[in-house]
Amino acid sequence: MAKLIAKKPCEGLLPIAAGDCSLTEVTPEAITSIAPAKGKEKSVSDALKKAHGMVFPAPNRATGKEGSRLIWTGRGQAFLVGPMPKAIAGAAMTDQSDAWAVLRLEGATAEDVLARLVPVDLRAATFKRGHTARTMLFHMSCSITRIGATAFDIMVFRSMANTAVHELSTAMKSVAAQAR
Repeated sequence: MAKLIAKKPCEGLLPIAAGDCSLTEVTPEAITSIAPAKGKEKSVSDALKKAHGMVFPAPNRATGKEGSRLIWTGRGQAFLVGPMPKAIAGAAMTDQSDAWAVLRLEGATAEDVLARLVPVDLRAATFKRGHTARTMLFHMSCSITRIGATAFDIMVFRSMANTAVHELSTAMKSVAAQAR
């Protein structure tokens, strides 16, 4: 019988550093899709506040903090990234843990790196801490959340982890080379 070995999405690919930027993998306990039923948005948000200390996020926003964050991922849907939640009445919940890779890009030139790959203005003046966007990273669908002044969490489909690391690494090296 074949013996299966669990691996992280970016196993053997990260960490990477170039110039003043680093790219690492974040491994949350769970990633859970939460979609309130019509008319249940307030009760689901209240239940999330009680259970996890954060409300359901507004469009293009994230709530929470390191280790437990709710990230808007589309109309009427958010991902709870961090703890494994208990069932919430009035919400459809789906475990997405094995479907996503979470990368963290940090450094003074992180915005410059992302500007080469993302068609969204991620400069701090317009994309503040707690802002999130469903967008493209080069040719991949992704979710990008600003988690600090010079830090972003980037979620891509697990199947695209290798490509995401390659594209981000190439952009990091290019930005670092121009800074010399």
